[in-house]
Amino acid sequence: MKLLVCGGAGFIGSAFVHQRVAAGDEVRVLDALTYAGRRENVEGLDVDLVVGRIEDPGAVEQAAAGVDAIVNFAAETHVDRSILDAQAFVTTNAVGTYTLVEEARRRGVRYVQVSTDEVYGSIREGAFTEEHPLEPSSPYSASKAGADLMVLAAHITYGQDVVIARGSNCYGPRQFPEKLIPVMTLNAIHGGPLPVYGQGDQVRTWLHVDDFASGIHAALAHGESGQAYNVGGAKEKINLDVVRRIIALTGASEDQVKHVEDRLGHDFRYALDSSKLRALAGWEPRMDFDEGGLESTVHWYRDHEWWWKPLVATDEYRAYYRRVYGQDPAF
Repeated sequence: MKLLVCGGAGFIGSAFVHQRVAAGDEVRVLDALTYAGRRENVEGLDVDLVVGRIEDPGAVEQAAAGVDAIVNFAAETHVDRSILDAQAFVTTNAVGTYTLVEEARRRGVRYVQVSTDEVYGSIREGAFTEEHPLEPSSPYSASKAGADLMVLAAHITYGQDVVIARGSNCYGPRQFPEKLIPVMTLNAIHGGPLPVYGQGDQVRTWLHVDDFASGIHAALAHGESGQAYNVGGAKEKINLDVVRRIIALTGASEDQVKHVEDRLGHDFRYALDSSKLRALAGWEPRMDFDEGGLESTVHWYRDHEWWWKPLVATDEYRAYYRRVYGQDPAF
């Protein structure tokens, strides 16, 4: 296939691009190269990189020329940033999705929206199926839920060929140091405080980025038009236990754990039922969080200072980190 991968220079998007290039697909990447998107993430791959924003119709029209499908990873993704200022989330996640869906409709090509378990809100017991209502809790998840509904409306209204893939918490190489695992890993390696929200008893289900990427391809290749598919991890973990495991892997001390004020509107637990995707395409996550997944990720950050160091050396990053955690990072 000839694919337009929006946000393909970011964390999850670049994992998908690596897989599809290896599989022989022709890939064009549209990416704004903001703080979380980097040329280095697709360096050495035979891809056509177009620099532009998904809310820009001109850039989208140029990038979409001749493609068979559009897969949209492009998004503002961090809940903390959305709480501080939601404007960019509305612009990219909602307006950008609308722009892409319109282009896909104009060209008559399949459109895949990459979404998140956070659109469902929090669940105390059991797991979300695709039939659960969307009850987002943050400006970030609200903007993603709105985008999902816009995509589904395009199918209902116009009969447009669309599919949604909703993933659980991802981890792995090339994740910007604002999410739990890279932040804790880098602080642990450098002997600094490990800022844990509240009591650290929030529950997340972890999915390696390569497994999410393969699940998205399963939805692209086999998904029924107008349907959403959950792409969930197999390991449910309490946040504080994840931090303790990182401490063990890095040789840090539990004395470094510093409980900070909890995030506003913090969802307690996410869990996805992925049986619909498994039945459709036989998809299964392959990377075990406990048996090599987390450890290989920690080692990647330890061995790739050249990748993350320029990202965290900026005044913008330091100011953001202080606003969120009330302290400076150790790295």
